[in-house]
Amino acid sequence: MSSLTLITGQVLAFDRSPFDGDPAGASTLHEALLIENGRIAAVGTAQELRAQAPQATVTNMGSRLISAGFVDAHVHYPQTAIIASWGKRLIDWLNTYTFPEEMRFADPAYAADIAGRYFDLMLAHGTTTCASYATIHPASVTAFFEAAQARGLRAVAGKTCMDRNAPEGLRDTAQSAYDNSKALLERWQGVDRLSYAITPRFSPTSTPDQLAALGALWSEYPECLMQTHLSEQVDEVAWVKSLYPEARDYLDTYESHGLLGARGLYGHAIHLETRERDRLREMGAALIHCPTSNTFIGSGCFNLAARVAEGQRVGLATDTGGGSSFSMLRTMAAAYEIGQLTGTALHPAQLLWLATAGSAKALHMGAHIGTIAPGMEADLVALDLASTPAIAQRSAQANDIWEALFPTIMMGDDRAIAGVWVAGKAVRI
Repeated sequence: MSSLTLITGQVLAFDRSPFDGDPAGASTLHEALLIENGRIAAVGTAQELRAQAPQATVTNMGSRLISAGFVDAHVHYPQTAIIASWGKRLIDWLNTYTFPEEMRFADPAYAADIAGRYFDLMLAHGTTTCASYATIHPASVTAFFEAAQARGLRAVAGKTCMDRNAPEGLRDTAQSAYDNSKALLERWQGVDRLSYAITPRFSPTSTPDQLAALGALWSEYPECLMQTHLSEQVDEVAWVKSLYPEARDYLDTYESHGLLGARGLYGHAIHLETRERDRLREMGAALIHCPTSNTFIGSGCFNLAARVAEGQRVGLATDTGGGSSFSMLRTMAAAYEIGQLTGTALHPAQLLWLATAGSAKALHMGAHIGTIAPGMEADLVALDLASTPAIAQRSAQANDIWEALFPTIMMGDDRAIAGVWVAGKAVRI
């Protein structure tokens, strides 16, 4: 039997990228959307859709803004419990906080507890899809996917692979990385709404043999995503050059081992050389912008406007827990602030698009999620544009929807999340 839900409110649907032409004209505001069996069946006026589906259950969200759910393109769910740990740059941060915490994921029960905690926090902040690193432990991947599956989520993860420059309890080998990744991939890829990502942490923690083994695995399963880190900090780039003296640049450590491709997700990508930018663009790979992490760990300023202008595919991400928030609203605010530092004031439409359709496209999921249109999966978030007194008094002066939304982007938190739907099912109202 068909399940029909009619949601009324300010329904914002992007018609195109707001980076192409006038950002303010990239979307249309509708009064309502109709959900049938987990997918968006129609958008339009409330009167039209009520007439089209008089039997539908009606959820009235009033003046709240209804958007596609947020898509977080780069997270580390195992770092949930150590988010906002003080005072370290990347390498020291990994050794002081990350690696000791990831050792705990040898216990499947602990992995399951953190996976559930992460998803509950993610949903509370309006995020309905994420791409996550696990740990080296296969059970950490299983815990993530089982928790996502239980919540009906579209989600991506992979076993993190490291065979050097990590504690003994967090190292695998080239062969075990290949074998375990392949087994997990074959178990989870394409099950329900789940996708597997082949996951070398980054070149400093993988030997050339391990990178080659994972490149071989990707060539066997090219439909999979591949996620890693690239050029996050200047001292990291220098470290890579010392470990791979024959490489032309940081990207070449991946490219020469079969780990550069259109379905590759390259986190941070701040300090890129011209050749690297050219090759990433030619391949159609995705650069994942992690602004709160970049400032929190002192990595640098990703020039998003320049990368988009040169034709790069860009997604947006919290980078939990190097990033200092679970909130994509806070992430959008940080992206705006870094945009100002690099010379471009990003429009609210561009920020929201990056957090929804842009990240969905980076994950090659743009045909399923990230926009509100007939046929798309009904992953949605409703934003209260007056969630605090400070936000309310500013948005009351707005002349259009973008002026009304921008205070929530800059000052909003989980109090602004008035509703969340996953595959058409309300999980928070």
